[in-house]
Amino acid sequence: MKIQLKPGVKALIFDFDGTLVDTMPLHYKAWSQVFQKIGVDYPIDLFNKNAGLPGWKIAGIVLAKAGVRGKFDPYILSNQKYKIFDKLVPETKIIEPVADIVYKYYNTMPLSIGTGGHIATVELTLKHTGLDRYFDIIVTADDVSNHKPEPDTFLECARRMNTPPEYCQVFEDGELGIEAAKRAGMMVTDVRQFW
Repeated sequence: MKIQLKPGVKALIFDFDGTLVDTMPLHYKAWSQVFQKIGVDYPIDLFNKNAGLPGWKIAGIVLAKAGVRGKFDPYILSNQKYKIFDKLVPETKIIEPVADIVYKYYNTMPLSIGTGGHIATVELTLKHTGLDRYFDIIVTADDVSNHKPEPDTFLECARRMNTPPEYCQVFEDGELGIEAAKRAGMMVTDVRQFW
């Protein structure tokens, strides 16, 4: 089963981790190392529920659940996690059914990335996979104040692509991102059914 574009679509927005690149296991591995060092458990179901959030928000949620929020700085933990993740980037694989859409529509309609990740890590992963040449527009957690499930990330993508939201199709793998796309008034495809 191939991914199809919706009727009337004029621009494409791709979530990054878990949508274009199979990095979610690597992110979980990095987070697990960080939290193990401070004796905090990070169950996989909570990790999946947090997909799409910036690192510091994830750290805050996990610390709060463990009852140790005031003992550790979420920003420091997030930075530690990204240092570990950056070393794992060479293990990244492209999610081909989604990347095929990128290859097919590159130079025929605007393409962008809308992610809860941070720009340095996204750019490093894009370069490693060779996907960097397909994207001039990348909106990350660093570019908006309100993150998924708020629509701001995808609305900023639409603005930069000069395309009204209702003509944008979002490709997502996370519940928060799917909700964000719907709130933005965009067409959305849950890519999990294709791989």
